[in-house]
This record gives sequence, structure tokens and C-alpha cells, in this order.
Amino acid sequence: MKSISKRGNNQGFTLIELLVVLLILGLLVGIVGPRVIGHGDDAKVSAAKIQIESISSALKMYKLDNGHYPSTEQGLEALVTQPQSGDIPKKWRKGGYLEGKVPKDPWMNDYIYMSPGSHGDFDLLSYGADGVAGGEEYNKDITNWESE
Repeated sequence: MKSISKRGNNQGFTLIELLVVLLILGLLVGIVGPRVIGHGDDAKVSAAKIQIESISSALKMYKLDNGHYPSTEQGLEALVTQPQSGDIPKKWRKGGYLEGKVPKDPWMNDYIYMSPGSHGDFDLLSYGADGVAGGEEYNKDITNWESE
């Protein structure tokens, strides 16, 4: 029978090997990290555009059922719970037009809704990252009437 020798079987890493791995990981984080982190604002702008399209579709379904859009006073909440004041819809869809509740924009602000709108039957917008009308880049308003 042959005896199995464990001599020469080093299990584990040397300090130099660990330092090399840490150096490589550090370089990867340094190169890739800023590129990934910088896309957070882009993702929020895209999410706001998608939410505005989704809410706009729900508003159009509301109009198809009821012959009119919710008033500014009734607001977007009319898509979730049947309005009890103003022009009460007679054919309001059981379960509503949006699942759950009216979403906030990606910066956790309410969407602005006006009906009738200045740019069409209704205006729906987010003020962007700064939460204030106007702005540039990520602070720019995101609206249902301007498509990019």
C-alpha cells in the first residue's frame, strides 16, 4: 500500500496572493463603480417617463368609461377610489384604473395633474430631481406632452 503524504499540499492563500486579489478588486471598483453609480439619475428619469405613460393610459381608460377625465380637484386619486364629489363618474370601473395607490415620482414627490390641461386634455408631470418647476438635466420637468 502506498501512503499518501500531505507534504507539499498548502491549503490557503499567502499574504501576497490576498493583496493581489484586493488590488484587482480595488481597481475594478474604481473603474466600474463611477460608471454604474452615475446611471442612478438616468434610471430615475426613465422610471418617471414610464410611470407618466402608465398613468396617462389609466386616465384614457377612465375617460373611455366615463366620457371625461377626472377634474383637477378629483386628481389622480380618482383612478384608485371612485370620486364622491364634482362630476361623479357613472361607470367607474370596480377595482379602479391603477393597481394599489397612485405612485409617487422616483424622487418621492406627487405627480402634478391638471384637467383640462394647458397642453392637451390633461397635463401630467414630475418636476424632476429638484422638485421645482423648470430646470435642466436631471432637474428638468418630465411631462406627458413632451416626448424624447
